[in-house]
Amino acid sequence: MQTAPTPKEPEKPKDAPRRGKEQIVYIKLNELHAFKNHPFEVRDDEEMRAMVSSVKDKGVTQPAIVRPREDGGYEIVSGHRRQKASELAGYADMPCIVRNLTDDEAITQMVEDNLNQREEILPSERAKALKMQLEAIKHQGSRTSGQIDPKDAGKRSNEIVAERNKMAVKQVQRYIRLNELVPT
Repeated sequence: MQTAPTPKEPEKPKDAPRRGKEQIVYIKLNELHAFKNHPFEVRDDEEMRAMVSSVKDKGVTQPAIVRPREDGGYEIVSGHRRQKASELAGYADMPCIVRNLTDDEAITQMVEDNLNQREEILPSERAKALKMQLEAIKHQGSRTSGQIDPKDAGKRSNEIVAERNKMAVKQVQRYIRLNELVPT
């Protein structure tokens, strides 16, 4: 297995920064775990083969976003396909940015990153992702700790989801309704 040059040992979970001074650290692939209820399938298709080829040629050019797990290792928030491509390319580790995110923050980040970066998304995947994001935003709004972005104050949750994903509110509502038709 190839190992990317590791400039520094990965930070321990308790030391991961909240957001301020983030660093890229190389984390072993076997320490990375899929996001719980990740709505997007990592397909072995032409797009993946192209990504593997790119990783072999240039390495992983954009670090994954991960968060520490209580039982050790890291949960991938954004970068599931990069992890799979790194594995298929024969690498033992990959660059990551470690963030201490709440469940709601991680869901919101995961959905926004995947909906903005992936080229082909099944309607069922988009529906599940938007529903997860809507529930996370509703949950954040019910707290008094100020987790909701001040620019979103006074907006309904589905308006926030629509805005963040560059969609119409009606379109978001239709996708979310698809979850009633799709078995989980």
